[in-house]
Amino acid sequence: MRCDEDKVNDAVLALLMLTAHEEGEFAARAWKGHDWDVLNRLHEKGFIGDPVSKAKSVLLTPAGLAKGRKLFEELFAKPS
Repeated sequence: MRCDEDKVNDAVLALLMLTAHEEGEFAARAWKGHDWDVLNRLHEKGFIGDPVSKAKSVLLTPAGLAKGRKLFEELFAKPS
């Protein structure tokens, strides 16, 4: 089966919000327990810092944090 990498990227970015520890309005770190190819694509798009490190978490950029919040709401929030 072929998958839509953009949809996978969006889902993983939204899921990173589940473990995000915000360090201010425009910074957060999240556990990076997701597929390395997806994390590399998110890094190439500027949504997260370089995932290749000994750290168990990854830095969400301001753009990644904003898009992750938006995607989490779109994909996982219950209608009010």
